[in-house]
Amino acid sequence: MMATKTSLAGYEVPGTFEAVRAGALFVSALQPSGSPSPSQVRRAVAATLQRLGVRGCAARVAGEFGDHPDTAVARMSWALATINTIYPAPSTTPAPGPRSLAFLSAAWGGRRSNELGEVHVIRARRA
Repeated sequence: MMATKTSLAGYEVPGTFEAVRAGALFVSALQPSGSPSPSQVRRAVAATLQRLGVRGCAARVAGEFGDHPDTAVARMSWALATINTIYPAPSTTPAPGPRSLAFLSAAWGGRRSNELGEVHVIRARRA
């Protein structure tokens, strides 16, 4: 499964991993006023996910948005911004080209790639 960000009418929608981490940070005891360090945030996210799980975090986030929508929006904005800073999105690297696939063909046991990078299995000819 790949977690990617998508854009929706000028807004960036967080990917799955970002949303889960932000939810865990949102329901953790950390406060924006405390200016938590990256290691504190990572520990809080891990501990909260371990304690509540993904569904438990989501349920608490939903509860806070229902009970305190005025403060929940600001806290989630902080949580998302913090997560995006501490856990940068992985760079999307282009797929390997034909040359690198050809280099790997020996390790793949008789598979070769063509100029387009398509991999084909090479079968031995019968005499």
